[in-house]
Amino acid sequence: MPGIADIFKRARAHGIAIPAFNIPYLPMMTPVTRAVADQDAFALIETARLEWLKFESRGPAAVAQEFANCADRDHLRLHLDHVPVIDEDGRRVDFLPIIEEAIDLGYESVMIDGSRLPLAENIHITKQVIELAHIAEVPVEAELGAVLGHESSVLPPYEELFASGQGFTDVDDARHFVQSSGCDWLSVAVGNIHGAIAAGRKDEKKVEARLDVERIRELSTATQVPLVLHGGSGIQQAYVLDALKNGIVKINVGTEIRQAYEQAKRAGGSVVEVQQAVYDRTTWLLKDFYQISGKCGKLFK
Repeated sequence: MPGIADIFKRARAHGIAIPAFNIPYLPMMTPVTRAVADQDAFALIETARLEWLKFESRGPAAVAQEFANCADRDHLRLHLDHVPVIDEDGRRVDFLPIIEEAIDLGYESVMIDGSRLPLAENIHITKQVIELAHIAEVPVEAELGAVLGHESSVLPPYEELFASGQGFTDVDDARHFVQSSGCDWLSVAVGNIHGAIAAGRKDEKKVEARLDVERIRELSTATQVPLVLHGGSGIQQAYVLDALKNGIVKINVGTEIRQAYEQAKRAGGSVVEVQQAVYDRTTWLLKDFYQISGKCGKLFK
């Protein structure tokens, strides 16, 4: 059975999306994993530090146990999402123990997010994580640029952000970053934004984001590694499909399925009804939006 690094190489060659589904509430695990298997697609299940601090995922161990109970490696693998060096509230994070724990728990890839650091420090810390993870043959995702949205402050209008290119990943910096750090995958900022997580804003509808596809193409050529799109929910489909032809491989999905869960629960739905809402939304994403139903086999040959 191929490792996750080989699967990513094949996905990049075929232009196939690998969605990575965030699980802020543990009951979401069963419907998401079932939808992926039923659609014969391939995806990652992931958890980020903010999801056990600001939601109810309880931490890497709880997510890993829930994953082990219902997922199969023919369609799914487990990824540690955003472990920031400086978090969305501006606090310094003791990141290495979190990453060590995830590797010990069997996470097959991990992310270190040094994007709020100066370039040189981001490179230095990413190399630290790579030295640790590669001993266990675990690929490392890093981030360069500012994918906004998780901050407690209100963002400027989206069109203003896009037009200014604020926070977009610089091509020359990305080339230097990948060559110097040795990261396996790179999360980039190219018009994508995170869904709001601040109190009172979690229910906000995400803006229909666009992507600078030419910038994606340049970043892919410069770095020669699979690129990652955080804040994947809400991006216009045409841009996503175009991005997949130009270097994006992994697409993080949080808001789309989280809000389906929260809205169904708030409406008084039973556990079965709430999980069905998540299953239906995940199925739609796999089949209609990313168009990867039945494509799992291409990643394993």
